Amino acid sequence: MVFPFVVLLLCIALMPLFAARFWEHHYAKVVISLGLVTTAYYVFGLQHGSAMLHSMMEYLSFMALIGSLFVISGGINIRVKGEATPWVNTLFLLVGGVVANLVGTTGASMLLIRPWIRMNKYRITQLHVVFFIFIVSNVGGALTPIGDPPLFLGFLRGVPFWWVIQHVWPAWLLTLGLLLALFYILDRRNYGRAPKGIATANTSQETWQFRGLHNAFFLLVVLAAVFFPQTWKVGTDHFSLSIGSIVMIAAATASYFTTSRPVHEANDFSFGPVKEVGFLFIGIFLTMVPALELLGSGQGIHLTTPLQYYFTSGSLSAFLDNAPTYLTFLAAAMGNAGLDVGSADHVRMFLASHAPFVVAVSLGSVFFGAGSYIGNGPNFMVKAIAEKAGVHTPGFLGYLFRFSLPMLVPVLAVVGWLTLR
Repeated sequence: MVFPFVVLLLCIALMPLFAARFWEHHYAKVVISLGLVTTAYYVFGLQHGSAMLHSMMEYLSFMALIGSLFVISGGINIRVKGEATPWVNTLFLLVGGVVANLVGTTGASMLLIRPWIRMNKYRITQLHVVFFIFIVSNVGGALTPIGDPPLFLGFLRGVPFWWVIQHVWPAWLLTLGLLLALFYILDRRNYGRAPKGIATANTSQETWQFRGLHNAFFLLVVLAAVFFPQTWKVGTDHFSLSIGSIVMIAAATASYFTTSRPVHEANDFSFGPVKEVGFLFIGIFLTMVPALELLGSGQGIHLTTPLQYYFTSGSLSAFLDNAPTYLTFLAAAMGNAGLDVGSADHVRMFLASHAPFVVAVSLGSVFFGAGSYIGNGPNFMVKAIAEKAGVHTPGFLGYLFRFSLPMLVPVLAVVGWLTLR
């Protein structure tokens, strides 16, 4: 039953290359159909429909956070003054990586991708979009539970809020530094090829501008809702929606209707990107249930060192949603120590005795989420927004073989070897 998940991954990777028109018009039908195959097997074959209901509850919570941050950030318009030199671009990405820990990788991505495209409009390339995904949409958010969904799941299971930053900041700083240095070198070559007259003409009229700042309040509401107890929910024992998710949806609704049309038009705002992510991830959340159960059972997984957990959880996070992957490998590591991930006391005991394993799973899940477009929710959103703005972005395989494998993976391998061996 892992087969529908594999087929879905292959469709996402290959259909835009070989059947782009068909995929553009029918991807939702394909995704839902594959999800229904797995659902039917669990409901009618295994009599275990509760597993699918649980996955759908996680999906709704995931989309409530992703969707609300997308809508609210889309109501804030930022314009940057000055020419986008390599130093300015590098500083922008550094700030974006730090901000990701305060408003989440989704919030930072939605807030900054449009000004990033505008400030580089006369020379923007695939490189700019991909490194934005690497740094702002993924690696940057590794310091706090707010930063990335996997760390938030750990926080809900009992990992103290400040434990993460205390233990992962050296690896975060090293990874961010290496990626920024690599970007600067590559962007400097791109900048040197751009005629100076074009640069002046495209940047001389730019000014600093911030519109829709009342939406900062709604961002704070969403971030506060993240900390609502999971026991606060509406529904039945079998299917429910958390109060936090309801508050997020309400904040996004209020933001949308209180933001003026000129601000949305300036951001070229539409629901297209979040709609695409919503359909793709409902298929992923349904079809990945057998894969996660297989991993969680311990079958085929015999890991003994933090470095092994780092690379294995990372490899799967690049193609599975990184949040459940984090939880699966945390559960596997704790299970090997005779502890239960469902107990907050056991989690704290494991932190005290096996901290490097938790660090390895945390870093692997967050960092390698940048490995493909489906590794983390914001990745596809950034791609969709960039394409709507007329920016040429790499396809699934192009992203993987031109950027992820030759650029990101070597950096992450060096970081893992230096910090976890």
